[in-house]
Amino acid sequence: MSGKILILHASVGAGHTRAAEAVAAALKLEAPGANVVMVDALDLARPVFKRAYGEGYLKLIEKAPSLFGMLFDLTDKPPKSGSLGDGLRRAVQRWGANQLAELVENGGWDSIVHTHFLAPELIAALRRRGRVCAPQLTAVTDYDAHRIWAHDPTERYCVASPLAAASLRAHGVSASAIEVTGIPVMPSFSEPVDLDAARRAFGLSGAYPVVVQASGGHGVGPVEETFRALLAASIPTELVVVCGRNEAARKRLQSIRPPGRHRVRVVGFTDRMRDLLAVADLLVTKPGGLTVSEALACGLPMALISPIPGQEVRNADYLLENGAAVKAGSPAALTGKIEELLSSETRLPEMRRKAKALGRPRAAFAVARRALELARGRSPAAARVEEAFAAAEAPFLISHWAVPGLRA
Repeated sequence: MSGKILILHASVGAGHTRAAEAVAAALKLEAPGANVVMVDALDLARPVFKRAYGEGYLKLIEKAPSLFGMLFDLTDKPPKSGSLGDGLRRAVQRWGANQLAELVENGGWDSIVHTHFLAPELIAALRRRGRVCAPQLTAVTDYDAHRIWAHDPTERYCVASPLAAASLRAHGVSASAIEVTGIPVMPSFSEPVDLDAARRAFGLSGAYPVVVQASGGHGVGPVEETFRALLAASIPTELVVVCGRNEAARKRLQSIRPPGRHRVRVVGFTDRMRDLLAVADLLVTKPGGLTVSEALACGLPMALISPIPGQEVRNADYLLENGAAVKAGSPAALTGKIEELLSSETRLPEMRRKAKALGRPRAAFAVARRALELARGRSPAAARVEEAFAAAEAPFLISHWAVPGLRA
């Protein structure tokens, strides 16, 4: 028996869910006998908390990205002793995610995997009270690690880069608990692609450079402005625009008549991104952690636009420093960047080589194996950890009797 493994994510943006799906798929291949359950932590939350946490994040990055960036950087600093802000956040989260404790305590889990930072903090507090024994693994889904990802006790952190590993160490995580695995992407990204079939599936001839514009699962950002900037490029391209679930953007872009020099296809959500990225020459995108990881797994160079202040700016910095991407400060500047890249005989091949060197197409398998190792050795390892924390109460932990809906 390979164990009972819980994968917790949060539907805040699409990336955390995609990473969880990738780990679940890898576990199915690595250990077909394992009992793997994937749960959105926000589905276990009070409705008002779920709306505020999920929709509030999207509205904040859309309406006030600079404020989000300021809060991101501010909360990444080491907290002062007895920080009121941290305590208030924990209290609100424990009140809001009111059914999570019951799921974790009663599930008989052998290990727990996280692709979002909400649940590991709550479960770490339960473990410090001796209420939960299951070891946990956290897969950080950006190329740097904010302080909010680090919660003790957590047996294993799987991170995207040496930069993220260094950040976790600076936040007090033991180096022995950290492994650079990459961000989990679907197992298909580690498999070969029939390039001719992939081109046919997207109506591509291969006669011109293939440029893909991706807007993430929710299709956020300056989608139309970016599209028009790509159409303005003087070098003929085959342009595929993926609008995700933003149906309004897809219809708006389909109504725009492109210049005759380009071949254009606008699509909504697709489950064939692996095929599309495999035949692309350049990806134009916001630098979300999962989108970046999928591109790197394909060795695909990127032109980055409109990064969200905070985690996406740090992702962009990492790619730029490693030569796998260029950045356009605005959609208007994108046209020149595209022309510069496509007119050079050496620039894109060099960027492709560097992107491939950063890619981790088998990251999900590495995370899955670590989760299985924790599950198989759970009892003695968990006992040692729980003995160390059994006597200590988690600061700001709301007891079961104080929170309606939690088991007594």
